[in-house]
Amino acid sequence: MSLIASLPEIDKWPQSVYVLHEKLERYIPVHQHKKGQLSYVEGGIAYVHIKNKTFVIPARHYFWIPYGIEHILKVSHSATVLRSIFFYVFDDDTDPFYSRVGIYPINDLLLQMIKYTDKWEGPVGPGDRHYQFLSTIKNLLPEISTRVLPIALPSTDNERMLPIMGYIDLHIAEEHTLQTIGKHFGLSNRSLSRLFQATLGISFLQYLKLLRMVKAFEMILQTDMPMSEIAYAIGYHSLSAFSNTFYQFTNLRPSNFSDYK
Repeated sequence: MSLIASLPEIDKWPQSVYVLHEKLERYIPVHQHKKGQLSYVEGGIAYVHIKNKTFVIPARHYFWIPYGIEHILKVSHSATVLRSIFFYVFDDDTDPFYSRVGIYPINDLLLQMIKYTDKWEGPVGPGDRHYQFLSTIKNLLPEISTRVLPIALPSTDNERMLPIMGYIDLHIAEEHTLQTIGKHFGLSNRSLSRLFQATLGISFLQYLKLLRMVKAFEMILQTDMPMSEIAYAIGYHSLSAFSNTFYQFTNLRPSNFSDYK
């Protein structure tokens, strides 16, 4: 059953855990659950849009969405499967983890446990022999989810900001500064800086770095471009500078990350 078709079923039994391994759907419009969602991206890349942010989930990472949060889910065509487990919420107050949206690198233990659920589909209730295994997965999450991947690209509907964001995206390989962008759009450095903070909540340089990392993930996971070409394509003058920035975000070098295709 597809995720869209499963939405009414996921919340039908509040005490249950719902298991779904989605291999076909690529776009799930705005929806929410009365359960917390754990999803692992197997290959490729996925995007979760919540309010004014787009969270980027590359391969070998999983995300957690607390219950009741409206979101849009998009999975790239290079991804092979999205493995999701929807958990009951009666014990969510036991740890702050369950109330926060987050993206985390997966470890071998959680990966094997999630893959073990591949043979199950649909609701698993307290009377089912698999229920305890699934409960153990949920109980482990706060302990193992300690390193957050800080890739959440802010968005806005501001009419002044949209063409600026579009221009940077289209010309990501160029050397951008407040001065060059401000001159192109007829804004002073101060006015442009304030516009970024007011509409996106981050600085111009923070936004530029985030956008370049998103582009890097997409190129690494969805193309066969050499790392040096990717570095230059997103605006870095050297492979080492790109690699160092990438490492700051992921604790991995781009060459290691390419193994996750």
